[in-house]
Amino acid sequence: HTMGLGLKDMLIGEDPLDTERLWEKLYVGSCMNGRRGAVINAMGAIDMALWDIKGKAAGKPCWQLMGEPAQAAIEPYASLQPNGESYAEYKGSLVEWVLRAKELGFQAAKLEVTLSGPYNHSGLDESDDKVTETVAACREAVGVDFTLMVDVQYAWPDADTALATLRDWEALDIYFIETPLPVDDLKDMARLAEESPVDIASGEWLTTRHEFADLMDIGGVHVAQPDVGRVGGITEALRVCDMAAERGRRIVPHCWK
Repeated sequence: HTMGLGLKDMLIGEDPLDTERLWEKLYVGSCMNGRRGAVINAMGAIDMALWDIKGKAAGKPCWQLMGEPAQAAIEPYASLQPNGESYAEYKGSLVEWVLRAKELGFQAAKLEVTLSGPYNHSGLDESDDKVTETVAACREAVGVDFTLMVDVQYAWPDADTALATLRDWEALDIYFIETPLPVDDLKDMARLAEESPVDIASGEWLTTRHEFADLMDIGGVHVAQPDVGRVGGITEALRVCDMAAERGRRIVPHCWK
């Protein structure tokens, strides 16, 4: 049955350079059991391999096949994950890391500050006041001429809880707060995006441009974060970038370190 073909079956005999058409063929052909989740992740792996073939065939790196760059340079940032068996050690390690990043020449860093919530792997269980204290310590350490972002890994259950902390962050000049709420809570995400003094970033777990359309149009996030492998590969990531540009939103891609 045409709805029961595997991704391999749909690819055999096709032109590997025709990446956009092949993405649509795989998506439509696997829609009954795919559409989102692991099948899209598998399509992402295939799509990246096809782009690699396309680049090798053209004798160019893949980025040169994506069109003219919108800017001459991209600002990298250090992604910092603290450690420690106590809160004092945890905060101290993050301050140490951010100072080291600045010493190495970075002008921006993202701080993972996950002291509570469903994905808290620090072993600690601290109040949100400690989150603010940690972020403030890092800001004091690096000064005002350094960009800081914060990832709390879905720590807060709703907009009210998030706002109780974020309203105290205006003076800390945080570029964005990443994944503050449960991934599917677009209603509260929209409220948070409207009322928070800190811009909202999310999208690392999303698959396809369709989920990103909801994230931006319903959830109202300021910064979309497609993960190239998870969203469906380079082809779909570029579509998400175009959608963000049309809406006046920013893109900061996610990837595993």
